[in-house]
Amino acid sequence: MALLEARGVVKVFGKLTALNGAELTVAANEFHGLIGPNGSGKSTLMKCVAGAEVPTEGTVTFDGRDITRASPAERARAGMSLKFQITSVLPALTLYDNVLLALQAQTSLLDLAFSRTRGVLHDRVMAMLEQFRLADRAHESAAALSHGQQQWLEIAMALASEPKLLLLDEPTGGMSLEERRVTGELLQPIKKRCSLVIVEHDLDFIRDICDRLTVLDQGRVLDSGSIADIQSSHKVQEVYLRRA
Repeated sequence: MALLEARGVVKVFGKLTALNGAELTVAANEFHGLIGPNGSGKSTLMKCVAGAEVPTEGTVTFDGRDITRASPAERARAGMSLKFQITSVLPALTLYDNVLLALQAQTSLLDLAFSRTRGVLHDRVMAMLEQFRLADRAHESAAALSHGQQQWLEIAMALASEPKLLLLDEPTGGMSLEERRVTGELLQPIKKRCSLVIVEHDLDFIRDICDRLTVLDQGRVLDSGSIADIQSSHKVQEVYLRRA
């Protein structure tokens, strides 16, 4: 059984049809990329999966449950975590406290009220920072990080809930070439414990980390398959040549 299935997703904004029967299937422990020209519907499909938008038509199923109209909070409790393109770390807080807050969001109000969580969660905070090569800066403010490092911190925060599925919307936007390379390295280990859906314009980056790709054009799925399948797809080649 697939972990995530979106079927016949339509999303209409006034006179604009952003999605017109889009489909997406993601298996457990799979890295799946969403690509396509600007305006093809990638981010809208991501938002329909995450609950930021409700489909006009169609269904979204996650881990065997229909979540088409579930709230983002309900999806998070079911095991879905999202990082949008714009960084939302708290710049005045330290890296340590940013991750600690993300972990505390999973704990009971009683434990928070009696301040029981900081010591208990210390090892997990440091492990998350270590995983994303930020441990040596744990007690610096997040504002001191480069753009790429802030993105890594936010991915660490998104993984704090130990989700079954992580959604990333253009995580390498604004990064240097070296930061993009490192981001790919940092993401690879999470495949052991969760799936990934990623919207990305950097085709070299997404080809290097993803198992499968779904290509959107004008709100519809143009093609879907392995990296080799998509690279040899005449339909995909025609669209990218036409938009070049």
